Amino acid sequence: MCYDIRFLTKKKLQYARRFAASEEDIHELEEQLHKLGERTGPYYHISGFAHPDVPVITNENRRHIRLYNWGLIPRWVKDVKQAVALSNKTLNARGEEMFEKPAYRSAARHRRCLVMVDGFFEHHWKYNKAYPYHITLKNDEPMALGGLWETWEEKQSGLIRQTFTIVTARANTLMGRIHNKPRGSAGPRMPLIIPKELEDEWLRPVDNQTDIQRIKEMVAPYDENELEAHTVARLKGKSAVGNIPVAVEKVSYEELENDQEKLF
Repeated sequence: MCYDIRFLTKKKLQYARRFAASEEDIHELEEQLHKLGERTGPYYHISGFAHPDVPVITNENRRHIRLYNWGLIPRWVKDVKQAVALSNKTLNARGEEMFEKPAYRSAARHRRCLVMVDGFFEHHWKYNKAYPYHITLKNDEPMALGGLWETWEEKQSGLIRQTFTIVTARANTLMGRIHNKPRGSAGPRMPLIIPKELEDEWLRPVDNQTDIQRIKEMVAPYDENELEAHTVARLKGKSAVGNIPVAVEKVSYEELENDQEKLF
């Protein structure tokens, strides 16, 4: 699954060039990112259970970056108590099930997005201890993760929340070796990384069963040859380093030295 991410830790121009639809959009995106940076980030490590505001690009406007809250709240949720409880369970959506699950099926059809991150974290288990890995693209570019978004309004107060979930796919070989203690029976997972050339395809509207099948076929493991991973300091507990650059620096664990050779 994907519960820990890194975002807004690179130069704004790098994001603008990466996600701009055209050259003339770069300046506009830079200005947007400057304003967003004043509101959130950078986050070298943040847990989804903290429900951070994360930059996304929705299917409504490919040229506009927004901050949405992590933990999708469907439109049919009735009150704040239910919304809070559900948002802890909707950080991730299994891509193979998103068109059927009540919490996701409307968004899967009509409200898909790109979640802008610099990397994500996953734990490897050995001797009943968890060792965190940080995973990034080898080319050092930001990632676009496949996401679903919703607008939820609490009727009595008028409170409006813009929320999202990260879609997950079956793990590639690398992520399968790292994520060696998956929850449930579905096996190792990884966030759905959308290749740059398929971003517009992910955001394109769904009108029929053929379109749904097209989106389902995109829910696939990302090429492991395009990824790199290394162990980092503890993400949780008393020894966690927190939201500082050191959180993504390589840390070696003696008890994993033999495993490192097997993993890579």
